[in-house]
Amino acid sequence: MRRVFLIAIGFLFAVSVSGQAVPTGFDLSNYGVRIEPDKRLIVVLSALEMATVKNANGVDERLVNTPLSEAGLKFRERVLADNASLPEDLRRRISTFIAQYKKRNPKATDAEIAAPFVSMAYTLTPVPELSDPIITSDLPGSLLDVLDFAPLVREFYRKSSISLKLDEYVKDYQADSDASLRVSAREMVSELLNYLHTRPRLTITERTVVETTKAGSKNTLRKTETREVDRRFYIVPEKLVAKGDINFLNIRDDYYVVVQPDTDLSFSDARRAFLRFVLDPLVVANSNEVAAMRSWAKPLLDETRKTNPSISGDVFLAITRSLVAAADVRQSEFAQLRIATEQSREMIDKQKTKEGKEKVSSDLKKFTEALSDEATLRLHEDYEKGAVLSFYFAEQLKGIEDSGFDIAGSLREMIAAFDPVKETARLTTTAEARKRATAARALRKSNPETKAVTVENPVTTRLLEIQKTIESKDLVKANADLKKLLVEYPSEPRIYYNIGRVASLSLESIDNEDAQAQKLLEAKAAYSNVISTATPTTDRALLSLTYVALARIYEFQNQKDYALKLYERAIEIGPVAAGGFQSAMDAKARLIKPE
Repeated sequence: MRRVFLIAIGFLFAVSVSGQAVPTGFDLSNYGVRIEPDKRLIVVLSALEMATVKNANGVDERLVNTPLSEAGLKFRERVLADNASLPEDLRRRISTFIAQYKKRNPKATDAEIAAPFVSMAYTLTPVPELSDPIITSDLPGSLLDVLDFAPLVREFYRKSSISLKLDEYVKDYQADSDASLRVSAREMVSELLNYLHTRPRLTITERTVVETTKAGSKNTLRKTETREVDRRFYIVPEKLVAKGDINFLNIRDDYYVVVQPDTDLSFSDARRAFLRFVLDPLVVANSNEVAAMRSWAKPLLDETRKTNPSISGDVFLAITRSLVAAADVRQSEFAQLRIATEQSREMIDKQKTKEGKEKVSSDLKKFTEALSDEATLRLHEDYEKGAVLSFYFAEQLKGIEDSGFDIAGSLREMIAAFDPVKETARLTTTAEARKRATAARALRKSNPETKAVTVENPVTTRLLEIQKTIESKDLVKANADLKKLLVEYPSEPRIYYNIGRVASLSLESIDNEDAQAQKLLEAKAAYSNVISTATPTTDRALLSLTYVALARIYEFQNQKDYALKLYERAIEIGPVAAGGFQSAMDAKARLIKPE
């Protein structure tokens, strides 16, 4: 799992409360993202659960005791109970296979033992066939080692109760993921795409050479055919994978990230998996421009592989991974710094003395420096794993953060600007920053109670507490708490925004038309107050989201002309990180489309 830098936990989580709420109606499918369980994977991992061995007391124990979440443990007991009458001969053969596999991998943890079986599931055809792949020559060795488990999986599917229970399992998986996973997926996709100012390429053109022979002729004709291929990013909720683990698979043009249904994707390696989905085709499109990077990176990778053979020597792969690492690190740093700066401005405005204002400015400067140091250390960690261009791309990404330029149109210039001489000196020029970040980490580890440099904000603290109430679905209490906070801070736009959000969420549980109309009126008034209380320092992303939310209400009430004006106001703000720009663009296109 990716470590998340929490130097300013107040800032970091304030993002989701104060400025990064995803616009209502944000549809993941528009960005190639699907959240759905995979029946093949459920069957394979359930079969794995059947493997047992008798301990010294003659009691059966699981051979693979993968550490699961609380929900996963409950599901494990359910699967075991549902399959208590599994034929003993089949259970014995499953157990023998797993015991032998564990014997060949004595140092592997149970989570590591299970991992290749996850990959193996995706080589099989869908249920009920679960057939082997036609071609196996290009499969990695770790996967080939477990592919012989497939016949046992097929027999398990036929002879166990799972074929009868599978639809019920999938329904429960989907319900669990809709309750939490879908929310964090929308936040992750929104924040990363807004940062990169782009949209994923959902189709690519594939060219293949086809040979044909005319009747009565020995001559072979070769021609190139093209076809459009869809690209998709699948988020697969799976309760039987190890708690905290992120399993990522890239199978041709489909990307799969397998996670526990309650995973918060905004703070996981799923971010990098999605970035791969977005950035891979962009790097491919610029593959002819990387000559200078290839000449510089190849000797460096070869030297690194002498001490770490697990690192790939593929320069093209190193470029892609470097860009992904840089985008991940820079987006996290950029988001935290933006919120910290916004909060600092608010606090400076409220300070009565010069000393107070200078104290806030000083704290912000310390925070900014610490944030930069930690980002530098994270980039170096990726560098040591083969992402040798991570520093370079991180520096280049700074140029598009506020400009609004789409990375799809900027990548060619980024690659062309590569300077081998400057890049060779990168480790030397970042040494001090990495040293400071290492010391700061050590301090936090040795003294967990040590507080990082932050700019305290009582409104943010209270909104974070109220957010927990919202997540627990207690909207009545959340609304009351927000109204109480508003009395103390009547000119705080973030409070009004959250009042509007709670009113909108309440509509889902209201059937009475008069009550619905009242909640819509309350939401409209709250969103309008965000705009009326805004100041020059108000977060532009918050304003952008507000215009979109307000426009949707007017659109729902069939006041399309006014809704269109509000969408245009959001568009005028521009593609700020975590804003509603793309949603506004999509809505405008829909409204102006001739019926």
